Amino acid sequence: MRMNRFMSLLLRRGSLMLALGSVCCAAAWGKPLRVVATTSMVADLVSQVGGAHVKVAGLMGPGVDPHLYKATASDVVKLQRADVIFYNGLLLEGKMTDLFTKMARTKKHVYAVTDAVPSDRLLEPPAFEGHYDPHVWFDVKLWAHGARAVIEGLSAADPAHKEDYAARGAATEKKLAELHAWALAKADELPAAKRILVTSHDAYNYFGRAYGFKVIGLQGISTVSEAALADMAKLVDYIKSHGVKAIFVESSVPHATIKRIAQDAGVRVGGELFSDAMGTPGEIENGYDLGTYEGMVKHNLTTIVGALKSVLSPIRAHRVFFMKRR
Repeated sequence: MRMNRFMSLLLRRGSLMLALGSVCCAAAWGKPLRVVATTSMVADLVSQVGGAHVKVAGLMGPGVDPHLYKATASDVVKLQRADVIFYNGLLLEGKMTDLFTKMARTKKHVYAVTDAVPSDRLLEPPAFEGHYDPHVWFDVKLWAHGARAVIEGLSAADPAHKEDYAARGAATEKKLAELHAWALAKADELPAAKRILVTSHDAYNYFGRAYGFKVIGLQGISTVSEAALADMAKLVDYIKSHGVKAIFVESSVPHATIKRIAQDAGVRVGGELFSDAMGTPGEIENGYDLGTYEGMVKHNLTTIVGALKSVLSPIRAHRVFFMKRR
């Protein structure tokens, strides 16, 4: 409550505008641009495009749910001092979106990376109540459009390195195209009939469309409310009737409900997926860093495909997962 009042006071009295206007772009002094990004996916994208010309500070680390995130006093200071700010957009950051909108009016370099995604490729599921689904990063080909927003933002703040940003942006898009091709090939290891992904909340709609999965999320766009007992019972019935072998927990959503559903349905928890945040930087799995966007995508698909292909019995696999978690 105190933090919300603090932010409101800054905006209302114009002191934030003053602070933002007085901060001189670091690039003008030959130093890396000070960039603040909200989610770890956005921070990774900015780092890829910016390279040595940027110093990126992320607000939300591993396991953080952006739907519920509230800015701290230190976050406000970071935002004040930043030369450029990037956020996901499409209301992923909840109430922080209002802050970014107001900051953009001060002519600060503030950009939503999803503004670069063609609107006709955005999903608007009925459960989202007239809003676009913000989880665009789960379609790698779609997420690549975000590189263009990053190029634009960095070039506007640091015109001297405009060509470098364009070149690194093009290389990033190429790398993402290769990752998308890998993801398609990995998904093809599963027959279409087995591509049923059951998770905690509705974060994987773009993933399902891009890679041919039927996605069932227990909760809607946000993770604010808890799942109703009737919804849980329906999901248990669906899992049983469709012969689903495994369901999945998410790193940024409490596991208890999905574990209960797995127990009631007699299936195993196939593993933990990254949803609204990437993994811990430096944690290596099968040769890739879980704290990178590439690592996030490869971990998720490898986990999903491996679990749904598995021939382990539900009881034995269920025990294996919980032994690992301990």
